[in-house]
Amino acid sequence: MDAIEIGTSGVTASRIALSTKAIGGWVWGENTVDLQHSIATIASAIDRGITLIDTAPVYGFGLSERIVGTALSGALRDRAIIATKTGLEWRDGKVRRNSSPAHIQKEVEQSLRRLRTDRIDLYQLHSPDPVVPIQETAHALARLLKDGKIRAIGVSGYSPAQMDEFRQAAPIHAVRLPYNLLEREVETEVLPYARRHNITVLCHGALCHELLSGMFSTATPFQDDHLRRSDPKFQEPRFSQYLSAVASLDRYARSCYGVHVIALAVRWVLDQGDTIALWGARHPEQLEPARTAMGWKLDDMAKRYIEEIIRHALKDPVGPESTTPPSPCKSALVA
Repeated sequence: MDAIEIGTSGVTASRIALSTKAIGGWVWGENTVDLQHSIATIASAIDRGITLIDTAPVYGFGLSERIVGTALSGALRDRAIIATKTGLEWRDGKVRRNSSPAHIQKEVEQSLRRLRTDRIDLYQLHSPDPVVPIQETAHALARLLKDGKIRAIGVSGYSPAQMDEFRQAAPIHAVRLPYNLLEREVETEVLPYARRHNITVLCHGALCHELLSGMFSTATPFQDDHLRRSDPKFQEPRFSQYLSAVASLDRYARSCYGVHVIALAVRWVLDQGDTIALWGARHPEQLEPARTAMGWKLDDMAKRYIEEIIRHALKDPVGPESTTPPSPCKSALVA
């Protein structure tokens, strides 16, 4: 597994990260979580060289962090890089932004306890808080960095101007972006900014709501799948266009590289610079395809051909805003 330094933090992590959002159970249509399968999945990721484990308090309202803490409570902790988040809170069954210094200080202590650790390797802000000044939030994270409670700082959903303001008070080592073969809006401003300032990019939605897994067809039912039912990419006439693009990409991946489209999609993300691809899994076997994205690269000719495949198939593409799940109104999981 390839590795990368997260910005200039000195923290080195695998270029594929395990996302534990599904393990937490939040808005994924799962009301129960299999604890043993979840722990086994995290252990299997570490054994495969996937050292970056990404979680958040809001994933299962504390459950995901507790599972990560349990899985890494022994010898695995020193082999893992834990990334979690701050800036959201839940009250009365609803999730709200809160990036105030007081909330961050309270939340980091809660996360440390749930994760059973004395430091968080990468601490990320979910999104800008329209109420709290950016520099107040940045100063709070700078203090945590100085105190050794966190080792690197990340942001999510920040514009270049907001990152400029944040960086007046604290460094930014990573930025979290929706980025994949089919959603490319961040290439205009945010991705170039990250490259200029040596900020590592964590690409969530690397498989575009699993579209790039190749597992869907026009007959796939989404009645109980709230995320995809609300995503216009999964609605006709666009759905057929996206399926056509994925089928063509899969044929190309198989004929030229002997891999499935899922590996091509992840490899493409990794070949865009200082990037990390987030990979969601609930069971160890779901990690197996990750290895097929390692050990090879796409050259410029291949990238151009991939562009032509997508341009030809997608007549009416959709932006990345639909990759962010809505805040839940309630949860059966108790922190």
